[in-house]
Amino acid sequence: MHEALLTHRDGAVQVLSINNPAARNALTPELFAALPAKLVEAQADPAIGAIVLTGVGSTFCAGGDLKRLALRRAMSPEQRRDGIEVLHDVIRSIRDCSKPVIAAVEGAAAGAGLSIALACDMLVAARNASFSVAYVKVGLSPDAGATAFLSELVSRQMLTELCMTGAPVGGERMHALGAVNRLAESGGALADATALAATLANGPQRAMARIKALCRSAGGNSLDAQLELEASQMAESLGDDEAAEGIRAFFDKRRADFFALRSAPATCSR
Repeated sequence: MHEALLTHRDGAVQVLSINNPAARNALTPELFAALPAKLVEAQADPAIGAIVLTGVGSTFCAGGDLKRLALRRAMSPEQRRDGIEVLHDVIRSIRDCSKPVIAAVEGAAAGAGLSIALACDMLVAARNASFSVAYVKVGLSPDAGATAFLSELVSRQMLTELCMTGAPVGGERMHALGAVNRLAESGGALADATALAATLANGPQRAMARIKALCRSAGGNSLDAQLELEASQMAESLGDDEAAEGIRAFFDKRRADFFALRSAPATCSR
């Protein structure tokens, strides 16, 4: 069998590629196991500073495999729920990885493929990429965080339209909505995402982990709760050797060397 997830290194950037191009990179149980494991490996490797997630070929990810979903119809509701939770664990693994995860989207990101792209910390997409909450087309409701992620970007009315029509949204429109950080020309999403990741990969690893935690919590926290989290993260940052190096480099008028400080996996407080 082919590997569900291909990996290669580009300097301090780990590139993970969904590898099911014959089925437009539809999701498989093998991918559900491989992606969280690879993210854990990357998080534990101090030589890796950022991660890019993409798809092999001309499609990012077409979402769930309808053949597998059809078989699950015969299962009990509890068994169906278990299968969905495995997918949701993939989404959580992207969220919980302390290092920046950047999606590089060419072609379609549909259904759960859209959710996986939006779960990433940043997103680079080709101008002609296509994003769709495709579930309604086959009589299903969304999962994998689609409604949660899209609700951060659009009004309830627009969210309802996207979910009820399943209409595709282009890369330029997603960029205008704020879901896409950078637009690339067709075929250039991976290169541009890797370049963006490289700018982050040599930064302060533990500070990056704290920033990710803060950004993830900001939308759901009250102001007081977010201020409390910011205070705790800032207090930890000030005592960290990354801050010592950064402040020293500022006064020395040189570029800070954070990479040399990486001797342990990054962690963050919640």
